[in-house]
Amino acid sequence: MKLNFKYLVGIPLTALSYLAFGQEDKKVDVEELFRIDTPITIELEEDEFERVEPKKKKQKRNTFFGIKTKKGFTKNGFGDNVVLELFYYLKDPIKIDPYVNEIYWFDFRRKAIRAGKNVDPKYGVVLHGPYKKMKGKQVLEEGYYYEGAKHGRWTTYNNDNILITKTKYHKGWYKESLVSFYDLEHTQLREVIPVQYGKRQGEYFYFHPNGNIAVSGKYENDVKIGVWTEFYEIRGRRKKMIQYTEDYYNKKFHPVTLKEWNDRGQLIYDRETYGFGLPDTN
Repeated sequence: MKLNFKYLVGIPLTALSYLAFGQEDKKVDVEELFRIDTPITIELEEDEFERVEPKKKKQKRNTFFGIKTKKGFTKNGFGDNVVLELFYYLKDPIKIDPYVNEIYWFDFRRKAIRAGKNVDPKYGVVLHGPYKKMKGKQVLEEGYYYEGAKHGRWTTYNNDNILITKTKYHKGWYKESLVSFYDLEHTQLREVIPVQYGKRQGEYFYFHPNGNIAVSGKYENDVKIGVWTEFYEIRGRRKKMIQYTEDYYNKKFHPVTLKEWNDRGQLIYDRETYGFGLPDTN
């Protein structure tokens, strides 16, 4: 499936060359800690999500995005409260995208659809293709999966057939998410900024040129939340961990450094245990 992209070239902000975290007695502008250059940014066109599966002369049975699948279903409840889920799944195990926050798969042991980053290929299969959740004739939720990730337009309804939510995705990322690359050929991923309804929302990633993660963290309602981690380029070792607020509406919380390691993997600062920096000894 060919993707149409809209290019947005912006002025570089600042380089990710020095992420100084400092101790509590030093004045550090924490908002500058993870600012980066984003010279090449792409955003999917609107119609890419309106037509998840373009119509062709004749679609092969149970084939979606060029991949053959099998049809499955699960039922829960009794009487008028029976909830039916219809879905398709991949016949063979695949390599899961490690950066997508939630991969959906069917667990044969539990006879239920599960979501998360860990898929057990021994007892489950990855969802791929159209999905529909129904209660009687009433559709409660429907959308598409692409190799386990939500893709295209997803909608949810209440029991009175009133639309509750409509969200657009691209292979697990919100449709509005911005992606930048190191190269014009789009082969070296540089940064993924999760965006929903015009605000940063979800898992954030920045990558070193060699492909290893440089920074990872999470946004909620345009605010950094939880623990953000910086990594060394070589071997992907952790470098620093910063604690941000757990609640985006808590404006009084000041980010603090939790731990810091040298490039040999040795802990040189632990706020909880020591409360001060440790000497970098050989």
